Amino acid sequence: MIIDCHCHAGKGDGLTGPWDTAAPLAAYLRRAAAAGIGQTVLMPTFHSDYAQANRELAQLLAAYPDRFLGFAFVHPVRDRGRVWPLLRGAVERYGFVGVKVHRADARISREVCEAALDLGLPVLYDVMGEVEVVELLAQEYPDVDFIVPHLGSFADDWRAQQALLDPLSRHPNIYADTSAVRRFDLLAEAVQRAGPGKLLFGSDGPWLHPGVELAKIRALRLSAADERLVLGGNLLRLLGRGRPAERASANLKSVAAPAAAAGRGR
Repeated sequence: MIIDCHCHAGKGDGLTGPWDTAAPLAAYLRRAAAAGIGQTVLMPTFHSDYAQANRELAQLLAAYPDRFLGFAFVHPVRDRGRVWPLLRGAVERYGFVGVKVHRADARISREVCEAALDLGLPVLYDVMGEVEVVELLAQEYPDVDFIVPHLGSFADDWRAQQALLDPLSRHPNIYADTSAVRRFDLLAEAVQRAGPGKLLFGSDGPWLHPGVELAKIRALRLSAADERLVLGGNLLRLLGRGRPAERASANLKSVAAPAAAAGRGR
């Protein structure tokens, strides 16, 4: 089972661009099916009220529980003082399995990190090139797993992406997703320096083509075992790390069951 760890869904209310207007999934799902992607992590678009955006996304998760996983979006400043109850509700009421934070909203906060630690959730934090914070996060919250999308920069900032390779290789709780990385040699170097256990396949759909993003992983020519890690195994492992044992077991069973069923059908 191939799992795309980074895709957006739903409607925003900013109307300044696709990223805060709408993320329709019809074309994405056709492309993902053609590429053999069986599960997808969804997160809302930018929104002025992430409680509402998460609630609306939860309806999609409930309708297709075997197809989608959810990461709840929070705003470190606007949601200050209520991050923990927002995330707890997202986990217990809606079944979300991770947290999304974006530097375009605000810098990540201790409140977000501590809520993630308490609830046992991985955090996908788009640092927008500010990779220096990764060193602080790794040291201050060693029991929280942080996924840095785009290898640190959607904007193709080579310096930022290169700088991420060092903390990625040194800190066991720092991971990167592969979405929108244009400089292929950086992906190859990330595998060489940090290992395939530190990368997660992501597409940044629906705006980027999941088949194109998946082709980059295939082009790395990893061993079958290492490719399985990048294409879903690493994510499955992160979804269990740091949780109470019973919650981790239940979570992994709920995520892995569709993968096992798909494998039997091949």
